[in-house]
Amino acid sequence: MAAPIRRRSLLGGVACVLAAHAVGARARTADDGPVQWPRSSQVPGGIARVSLGPGAQRPQALAEGVPLLVLGDPIEWTALVGIPLSAVPGERHIEVRSGSAGTARRLAYTVSTKKYTEQRLKVPPRTVDLSPADQARYERERTHLAGVMATFSDAAVLPASLQMQVPVPGRRSSSFGLRRIFNGQARNPHSGMDIAAGTGTPVLAPLPGQVIDTGDYFFNGNTVWLDHGGGLLSMYCHLSVIGVQPGAQLRAGERLGEVGATGRVTGPHLHWSVMLNRAMVDPALFIEA
Repeated sequence: MAAPIRRRSLLGGVACVLAAHAVGARARTADDGPVQWPRSSQVPGGIARVSLGPGAQRPQALAEGVPLLVLGDPIEWTALVGIPLSAVPGERHIEVRSGSAGTARRLAYTVSTKKYTEQRLKVPPRTVDLSPADQARYERERTHLAGVMATFSDAAVLPASLQMQVPVPGRRSSSFGLRRIFNGQARNPHSGMDIAAGTGTPVLAPLPGQVIDTGDYFFNGNTVWLDHGGGLLSMYCHLSVIGVQPGAQLRAGERLGEVGATGRVTGPHLHWSVMLNRAMVDPALFIEA
């Protein structure tokens, strides 16, 4: 039986998660196996690595009240911070609480400018100018998904590696961060990686994880969410088939569904998103360069 899903309030404290030993860009799990960290890219939609220094116990770190993934060992702890696409370039801060007294301190990091390209798409008008019924459905789904995205689960150890395998083979048809214009109307930037593949192509889990949500959503179509631990989540959209149930524990490489063209799309493909501390970040940072 799959382990129960455990969630914590984003406004609460951070549990001790993901024991690891840091060596440069690597860490070690409890069984002393190597773990590859995602690449650092301190731009909107990227990941910052903030050194928290030494400490006998794993510190708690938060960004605007949201718990962060903290890796390392007593020699040096490091917070991995997902930077929102909406982040304004400049200095940003995280809060760190150490020791039983929970003494708080602020640490700074800098977000650099990155200009993403623009993409213009033609889609059915009803998916841009929503009817009252479709707008009400979207609002219900948005409220539900906010709870899914707030998932922060404990994990005894890291996966064998934080380097992800690409969930489906194919051409990357739309890159992360594109400024998207649908039928001449500007919308939010693209928050994932689109991979062109034929309908029915198997979609595989890129890391071990637990299925925390499945559903048919107005924009995303048939969708699966995975929780990899410590606020690291991934999402798979526009599926023709959902092959898993919430609560299922998947190994890396296990099938979770099949490529399709459900939701707001112009053709069959996989939309793959990675979320860290509730910020959508570039999936390319987790795959081998």
